[in-house]
Amino acid sequence: MKELLWLIVALPFAGSLILTVAGKQLSRLASVFIGVGSVSLSAILTLMVGISFLQGNPGGVPYVESIWQWMNVAGLSPDIAFHLDGISLTFIFVVTFVGSLIHLYSAQFMWKDEGLRRFFIYMNLFVGFMLTLVLADNMLLLYLGWEGVGLCSYLLIGFWYKEPANGYAARKAFIVTRVGDFAMTIGLFVLFMNFHTLNIHAILIAAPGMWPVGSGIALVTALLLLGGALGKSAQLPLQTWLPDAMAGPSPVSALIHSATMVTAGVYLIARTHVLFELAPVAQATVAIIGAITLLVAGLAALNQHDIKRVLAYSTISQIGYMFLALGVGAWSAAIFHFMIHAFFKALLFLGAGIVIWSLDEEHNMFKMGGLRKKLPVTFWTFLIGAASLSALPLITAGFYSKDEILWLSYASDKGSIWLWLAGLAGAFLTALYAFRMVFLTFFGSVKKEPSQLPGLTMTIPLIVLSVLSIMGGFIEMPGDMGHFTAFSDFIEKALPVTLVNASGHYTELLFQLTSGLIAVAGIGTACVFYYGKPFAAAEPQRNAVQQFFYRGWNFDLLYDTLIVRPVVFFAQIDKDDVIDRFYNGLASLALWFNKILSATQNGRVRRYAVMLAIGAIITLTIILYL
Repeated sequence: MKELLWLIVALPFAGSLILTVAGKQLSRLASVFIGVGSVSLSAILTLMVGISFLQGNPGGVPYVESIWQWMNVAGLSPDIAFHLDGISLTFIFVVTFVGSLIHLYSAQFMWKDEGLRRFFIYMNLFVGFMLTLVLADNMLLLYLGWEGVGLCSYLLIGFWYKEPANGYAARKAFIVTRVGDFAMTIGLFVLFMNFHTLNIHAILIAAPGMWPVGSGIALVTALLLLGGALGKSAQLPLQTWLPDAMAGPSPVSALIHSATMVTAGVYLIARTHVLFELAPVAQATVAIIGAITLLVAGLAALNQHDIKRVLAYSTISQIGYMFLALGVGAWSAAIFHFMIHAFFKALLFLGAGIVIWSLDEEHNMFKMGGLRKKLPVTFWTFLIGAASLSALPLITAGFYSKDEILWLSYASDKGSIWLWLAGLAGAFLTALYAFRMVFLTFFGSVKKEPSQLPGLTMTIPLIVLSVLSIMGGFIEMPGDMGHFTAFSDFIEKALPVTLVNASGHYTELLFQLTSGLIAVAGIGTACVFYYGKPFAAAEPQRNAVQQFFYRGWNFDLLYDTLIVRPVVFFAQIDKDDVIDRFYNGLASLALWFNKILSATQNGRVRRYAVMLAIGAIITLTIILYL
């Protein structure tokens, strides 16, 4: 089955290519069929390959499929080759399966949009590049997928490009993530200069023998890779692009936040875990950034009125939990939470998309209300998604994935009580803003009647994702000694690093009970302040502190003051320098010659004939006398 790896990647690209080449010759139904079908076939192949990998490979030996040699220049000879192990299998399952559900949902959501075919071209391209990223066996091919998802995010965030604000959001996402990508590019140069290869497996095997733990070169390399991860995964200080990315259609938001771009940074750090093991300072930085980010984003989410921006800040916060896990060496916990987060975050974005779509593009939660009876399927599935996001104890998948991170942030060799307390505070904030969103949107009085209702293509993905948001946690149940085993054992075959202390069973149960009570307390607090309360259908009044959090802690204002305005100021001064005048002079000269030549084209045939005769006489004279 490993021979099918290339086909998993190729199918979304093929769907995008067919839609591009066929153009307007295809009907809307055919465009939907190709867009949805190609990704769905990729998901089916992923299941087949995954079953084969699990059944026929008990030792977890990676599958490697080399397609062709990409290039061979000055010792650099990367292949177009794909590497399948526990981590990449988990990621491609989420990308294809969740991606296919989002594509199916998009069939009705985007049906009336004039850019339907273009939408599926971009979405398929997005999935194809993400699959390339997570299956690549070398850093150069990974970087191709990395930049590919960056391009697709720009295209999809600015999909409705006729609105200037959407174009601005797309450019902002592209430019901010380029900052991190620049650091990552330098990191790739450092890796090649030291190891003379960009093959990931070869680098991870050779690194411990070349670089001692704590060496400066290991620290620099890990920090450069971390820079790339911070940009793509929207962590401090490069998180500002993600809330504005809500300018794109809701299915785009669901795909970016659950299965593609923002999880790329998590994958990069997990895949290069050996380098971070060799740089303890860099790894500790990952944990600290994750802990701070989850708190910053949680407080920002609590003060938003736009339902999609709440979910955007929620994603930043939940990725923060993944970074916290990576930073304490809990690699499998980070990957597990990635998977569960993909289920409930896709569910929440698709549910929010139905609400917005039904209310004629209304985003303000204070202008919603009373929708639980108007949109019953959306309400119940959204409630399940919010409960899983809040880590409601025992019955939701989010409890098992988040509880594992909280426990290991304290119990691992690199954990601490402070990291655990930050994660616990973030858990309270998460439950509070999640159910604030539920109560404002679905309870209270009806402020606006839905103008249209979702069909099966929109509700079936919600039902499937809601089941996974509950049942998905049971693949990682605590073992006999209280430690999480099933999924962890599967992932650690690809990442054979265990950094968890064997702390007592009863201690872990106490921590689980504490985290569960915190989640319930957050839900209870939301109930006290938002359940059954009459809210005006208007912009809520905020005090100075709430306004500060609402604006995302004023990071945009800070960057605008320190970076954007000075750059624009000096660019204005420099716009008419000597170099510009030289090229402007060349352009003016070309225009002058163009006017002279265009004057000869006056439409008078007799003048053309005379000029032709004169030209012939001059030419013959030159020939005769030379």
